[in-house]
Amino acid sequence: MLSTIYALLFYGATILIVVGVAAKIRKYAATPAPLKIPTTPAPTTRGGVVLRMLREVIFFESLFKSNKWIWLFGWMFHMALWLVIIRHLRYTIPGNTPWLLDFLQPFGKYAGFAMVLGLLGLWARRFLVDRVRYISNPSDHLILALLVAIGLSGLTMKFVAHTDVVAVKAFMSGLWTFKINTLPTDPFILIHLTLVLILMIIFPISKLLHAPGVFFSPSRNQVDNPREQRHIAPWAAELEK
Repeated sequence: MLSTIYALLFYGATILIVVGVAAKIRKYAATPAPLKIPTTPAPTTRGGVVLRMLREVIFFESLFKSNKWIWLFGWMFHMALWLVIIRHLRYTIPGNTPWLLDFLQPFGKYAGFAMVLGLLGLWARRFLVDRVRYISNPSDHLILALLVAIGLSGLTMKFVAHTDVVAVKAFMSGLWTFKINTLPTDPFILIHLTLVLILMIIFPISKLLHAPGVFFSPSRNQVDNPREQRHIAPWAAELEK
């Protein structure tokens, strides 16, 4: 019964996050940008914009220029999170895992510590920096607490209270073919999975949407060519006809 409940929850949460994020991306893409507002100095070619976005997404270039210690914790968390997510793919892929995933396992295992440390640094910023504390909502603290709890529960299973990872892999990989295998009932795996489900459900309605939203920021994705080419939003072009 417990395995069936968690399987249904994962199916429902997956539908919510996929449909919710897709709807948000569609809204972002359809939102007009009536002004040419790239943050200068900005690239003057489309290729330059692509390189700028890559530097922003991978290295957090603008944050590095504005505040070094916030950049350190933010970059640490996000890069560690990617390693943790990649490592967790071994629990969802049926059969043997690719060699690259096997190679990244040790890095992803210890990246969990960097992930939690980065989150704690970002959370401390919410308390220690006056102007950030002033604009912080309860939801900001709750999301950070949720992410920290996910990280700590995962580390606990790895280094303190081990769970049956073979059974976990059988359960998670079986969901691809709608086969519900037995999920271990260890407290920490149930806590960990419950927290992940909560994250998946709230993701489309939270500030975590900055992940896809950064690609639609007009201050980052626009070419700085207002003198060479007139910029006009599609809705404004319709009015001129």
